[in-house]
This record gives sequence, C-alpha cells and structure tokens, in this order.
Amino acid sequence: MHIIDYAIFIVYMLAMLGVGVYFFNKNKTAEDFYVSGRNMSSWHIGLSVVATDVGGGFSIGLGGLGFTMGISGSWMLFTGLLGAWLSAVFLIPKVSALGHKYKFFTFPQIFNHFYNAKVALLAGIISAIGYIGFTSSQVLAGAKLASATIKGLDLQTALIVMGLIAVIYTAIGGLKAVIYTDTIQWLVLIGGLVFIGIPIAYTAVGGFDAIKTNLAPEYLSLTNVKWYQILNWSITIIPIWFVGMTLYQRIYASKGEKEAKKAWLIAGVFEWPIMAFMGVILGMLAKVAANKGMFNGITDAANMDSEMGLPILLATILPVGLMGLMLSSYFSAILSTADSCLMAASGNIVTDIIAKFSKKELSHKKELRLSQIVTLMVGFLAILIASQMQNVLELMLYSYAFMVSGLFVPVIGALFWKKSHPTAAFWSMLFGGATTILLIVSENKLPLGLKLPEHLDANLYGISVSLILFITISLYHYNKKDRQNGIQTN
Repeated sequence: MHIIDYAIFIVYMLAMLGVGVYFFNKNKTAEDFYVSGRNMSSWHIGLSVVATDVGGGFSIGLGGLGFTMGISGSWMLFTGLLGAWLSAVFLIPKVSALGHKYKFFTFPQIFNHFYNAKVALLAGIISAIGYIGFTSSQVLAGAKLASATIKGLDLQTALIVMGLIAVIYTAIGGLKAVIYTDTIQWLVLIGGLVFIGIPIAYTAVGGFDAIKTNLAPEYLSLTNVKWYQILNWSITIIPIWFVGMTLYQRIYASKGEKEAKKAWLIAGVFEWPIMAFMGVILGMLAKVAANKGMFNGITDAANMDSEMGLPILLATILPVGLMGLMLSSYFSAILSTADSCLMAASGNIVTDIIAKFSKKELSHKKELRLSQIVTLMVGFLAILIASQMQNVLELMLYSYAFMVSGLFVPVIGALFWKKSHPTAAFWSMLFGGATTILLIVSENKLPLGLKLPEHLDANLYGISVSLILFITISLYHYNKKDRQNGIQTN
C-alpha cells in the first residue's frame, strides 16, 4: 500500500474512535450505554441491523462462497431476508411492547419475564459465549483482510490492531456510538463496493468474456447449490433473528414498534439481494483473477484459502488512494459487526450474569463504568480466541449454531405457547446447545462408532433435541397441574 492509502485508512479509523469519544461524554446511565436511550429512528436502526448481520464475517465469507461456488452463494443471505421479515411480523409486536414497558436491556430478560431467573441466567451464559465467538470471527475477518493487503503485516499483529480499535471505541461509546458508526460504516461499504470494488475488479479481470472463459458454467447459475446447504443455512441463520441479543437491543433502542418493524424490513432488502450479490460477485471476480494467473508470485492460487481471494484481488488491482478507500469500506463492515457483538456479550455478562449474583444496587455511574470494563475484558478474550482460529465463516456459523440450538425453541415457546414451562425451557436450552457443540467437536460421530449424515448441520440435531425435550417436559408439567387441580376440585 502507498502512503496515501495508509493516510486514508488511518484517518478513517481515527474518525471511528472519535465517534466513540463523542458519545463517551453523553452516556450517563447503563440505559444510554446498552439501548441508546430508546429513541433511535428506523433508518439508523435498519442500517445498523444489516451492518451488524452482514458485516465483516459475511462480507469476507460471501467472497469465499463466490470464489468456490459462484452466485449461488447468495442464497445464504436470502435466509437473512426471510429471518428479518418473519421476526418483523411475529417477534417485534410482542418484544417491543415488553421492552419499553419493563425497561429491558437484554434478550434473556424476556426469559426472566416468561419463565424465571434460573432460565434467564442460563440464557445469558449461552448468549454471552455465542457472541464472544462471533466477535472473534469479525476480528479474524479484519485481520485476514489487513494481512493480505498491508505488506509486512502478519496475521497475529493484524488481529491485535483490529481488535483493539473495535474494542476501544465500543467500550467507551456504547450502543449509540455503535449505531451511528454502523450507519457510517454501512454507507462507506456500499459506496466502496458499488463505485470502487466491483467496477475496477470487473475491468481488471477482463470483463464478462473473461468471466465466461475462466469460470465453470455453474458459477453463473443460481442452482449451483445443494438442498442440504440451503437447509443448513436456514436452520442456522433464520432462527438467529429470534434469539440474537444484538437484535433485541435494537428493538429496545427503537422509538416504538412501528419504527422497529420498518427497520427490519429495510435490513432484509439490504441483505438480499443487494449485499448478497455484491459479495459473491466480488468473490467470483477473485476466482477469475486467480485462474488467469494474476496472483502468481503472491500466493499459490491452487491451494489458497478461498476467503483470502477477495482481499488479495483488491490488493492486486486497486490504484493508490482507492486502495485506502476500499480497505476502509471492508473494515467498516467488519467493525460494524464486531462492535455490536461485543456490546451483546457485555450486556449479557453485566445484566444477565453479574447482576444475578450482586447483592447491592449500583449507582448509574458505577453501573456504566462496570459495563465499559466488562466490554474491554470481553474484547480481549475475543482477540485471544480469534488468534487460535483459521476460518471466519466456520467460526461465525459455529457461534450462531450454539446460540440457536439452545435458545430458539424456548423463546418461541415463551412467546407463542401457553403450556410452556420453566423446567422445560432450562433443560431444552442445556441439552440443545450441548448436543450441537458435542456433535461439532466429535465431527458428527456418535458413541459406538455411529455417524450422522455428513451433509446435515449439527444445529439441526441440537434444535430437534431441544424441541423434543421442551414439548415433553412442558406437557408433563401442564398435565400434572391439571391432575392436581382436578384432585383439589374433587
């Protein structure tokens, strides 16, 4: 990179830190820190939601899918569109009213309302673990991009630099800083892709004739995807719209139900088709460049990490100045997700875990400072985890799966099934999440040498176990209550 590119990139990063410092002086309470005073508009919320959900992991991950399978990789974010619209119709009308009435900060507080404190505590632990992992995936995405585009920068150093930037401005600025920077970051990303990345990459690889010549025909087909890939994406991504702590925080931060629903509709359209196709198209162009030998002398194109194709393409083709702008665009996406996930994990730990064991009420100032300290600590842990992982999309989807398999069934039960019981919620969470993690760790192997179908995501089995336990235990307690009522009546 040229000195001009470094200057552009550094100015951008300082601007993001400046937003954090600005809101540091405006946050007076934990409510300001975690839910932005509950007065955000639909466009700010909508852009923040899509920036958080798509973000760096999916930006780099989508590039990897485009590199390996073409435009069919866009179907992954179609599940995001479905999830956004389903939650707008079914979830927001219930959650928005409860959040504003009871001044909720977090997702597990819904469980405390419908079930009990024990269930809410377990939900808080599961959500915190999942979002720490998700934060790590975003830091890893940023580090991969930085190490591929900045000469002499190794992956571990990039991890530390990227992680510290995200952690510092999030810890000092809170959710309002996150939402405003998300809006800026998303506009920067869209502008960078539309006006810089795609046009220059398309021209550099030789246009449509080069695409047809250097890619297999299935790369240009929307049917180059297996049924089980769509199923796995669906059962992992759609439910996250019902259990994602980052999303509940934004529902609470909205002025009301109407603004939240509009924000979710905006986010869905931006996810698919807009971001989905831009991401995979850039990945495809990276594949064309690799096949044409444009990466010779830089990396071994035949054995390269598919997620590194896009960063290397950008580093190869972009001229002085535009490289700094494009790099800022992708870092925008990465930071917009990392900061939100960091806020989610911090909120779970402070509100849903520490508060359960604290015997004394904290002042607004002390609660705010505790929130900032925990955010810093969670950020450092996320950087450490990222340093031990290699694949962004894999780490991100594992984190999604862990939360979904444990939390999805109980929250649906709480909101829509009157027979739901706290005991059922607790055990379905515990065994649902544990099943998914054990299957992932054991690579879908069961005791006695048995192995599950290799194409199906472990999350499918985790949700199934959670559902069976939830229904069975809930019905047992419901029928038991009926029998007791019958005995008392007689």
